[in-house]
Amino acid sequence: MCGIAGIFGASHADEQLNRMVAVQRHRGPDAEGVCWDQSGGAWMGHCRLSILDLSAKANQPMYDNSGRYCLVYNGEIYNYLEIREQLEHRYRFRTATDSEVLLAAYIEWGADCLDRFLGMFAFMIWDTKDKVLFAARDRFGVKPFYYSCTDGGVLFCASEIKALHAAGIDKTFDPVSWSTYFVYGAYDHTEKTFWRNVFKLPAGCLLTWRDNTLQISRWYDFRERVGRLTENRSIAEVAEEYCSLLEASVKLRFRSDVTVGVSLSGGLDSSVLLSLIRRFHGDSANINVFTFFTGDERYDELPWVRAMLMGTNYPLTPCLLNAHDIPVQAERVSRNQGEPFGGFPTLAYAHLFSMARKHGVTVLLDGQGMDEQLAGYDYYHSAAAQSGDITPVQGTTLPLNLAHCLEEDFKHVARPIEKEDFFSEELKNLQYRDIFAAKIPRALRFNDHASMMSSCELREPFLCHRLVELAFCQPDARKIKDGQGKWLLREIARDMMPQSVSTAPKRPVQTPQREWLQNDLADWATACIATAMRGWGRAWFKEKEVWRTWDLFRREGGDNSFPYWQLISLGLMQS
Repeated sequence: MCGIAGIFGASHADEQLNRMVAVQRHRGPDAEGVCWDQSGGAWMGHCRLSILDLSAKANQPMYDNSGRYCLVYNGEIYNYLEIREQLEHRYRFRTATDSEVLLAAYIEWGADCLDRFLGMFAFMIWDTKDKVLFAARDRFGVKPFYYSCTDGGVLFCASEIKALHAAGIDKTFDPVSWSTYFVYGAYDHTEKTFWRNVFKLPAGCLLTWRDNTLQISRWYDFRERVGRLTENRSIAEVAEEYCSLLEASVKLRFRSDVTVGVSLSGGLDSSVLLSLIRRFHGDSANINVFTFFTGDERYDELPWVRAMLMGTNYPLTPCLLNAHDIPVQAERVSRNQGEPFGGFPTLAYAHLFSMARKHGVTVLLDGQGMDEQLAGYDYYHSAAAQSGDITPVQGTTLPLNLAHCLEEDFKHVARPIEKEDFFSEELKNLQYRDIFAAKIPRALRFNDHASMMSSCELREPFLCHRLVELAFCQPDARKIKDGQGKWLLREIARDMMPQSVSTAPKRPVQTPQREWLQNDLADWATACIATAMRGWGRAWFKEKEVWRTWDLFRREGGDNSFPYWQLISLGLMQS
């Protein structure tokens, strides 16, 4: 994993480019470089975290053998060895990297190369002959790609927002994004960011730039692909294919020239991941395992993780997050994220990634994505119940928000996540929303930035598109049964682990955020909210109502701390 930067349409941009690379150095501390084609107005930079082929010849920016094409790339193409075999008769490889395979694949197949890649990626290729930029982002947006285009047609691209700001892009909050966040709790659901004129290249899209003209198009169409799939096979046949794809995905993500570890919780998804790792590597392999805990037994999953590791020699590093760690950690993570993030769990994971790096682990496997593809969340159940053969469970009330604290003009610019009925089944519509608009995009942004803050690469084996597509197109009854989600995975897991684990109800990964904000961290939270009210918050909020609501939460408690975390987030970003 790395950091990439590019400026296109500028006659002189070396100083701006150097600043962009410098502020992303944490993403790639092993090497960095810049290149430019001044006649084409193209400037590209890269900072490298070495994972495959650790030699200097694998550094970037990387030119092809002819010198025509130049690449900067962030990510991993896991099936690069298989693609390389197809190209070796046409291309003379100088390195053992997936980066050079990506470059050669683009030269051979053009944009069609993207369909061949299994992995996570965000990259830019500059054609020095035709003066054309080609850039792309992976299917689910695991790797970030931000861009901004000036009125004069100059395009800026980077792995992180702060690199764009370092280049001089205007650092002004976008009121629509902030209002939407406060009213609906929605973020990372469109190409817009919390900053004016800073956008994300959507997942599964490609970008071209030529003659100061920017074009964005979709190369991966999930709806079209799952729309072509019909499922008339038996459960046994589907389970066999799903298990085979799952095994292949985990195995591919162990391709690395540096140490690979695992981030685990105590739930079903982590148990499946660990079972597959044990199957491939045995119980005596040196697989480092990391899990976070807070010392609060109501939330901690450390006992379950220890139970999962019984019978193995895998070293376990429990990563303790204390309340007194939060203020400093929150400021660090807020600066790194560049946008609001998901509260104390993100801070806990950032601490875990830091601990992994200190233990010499550069690559971590994680279990993101299973709940969305196989309907693991409780609120999916009422949608599935419409089919008539699913047992619904008690839902939860809608979360509170800060709408009553907002000034009317500001509140009315909020835009909710649009409800789109692409599929005839309501469950699939909810899953699609969560995969591409609600849950997965923001979780991937949180995790990418939090891990790369410590120069640690995070890999997501459950987000292989073949897995997601197969799971998504299954009938509702194969996802939710007897009041439990992820039924297909539970069936597969019966042969991997004790029934007490495979049938256990979902335990959300949590931290005592609510309790700490009401008690240990109340003074710190109050100070953050005061900072928020001194900045943009003064124009956006009814300050007396904010303080009344906050005081009520401190005195009487409540089961939802998210609105107060939103205020803290605004304060952190303004401090």
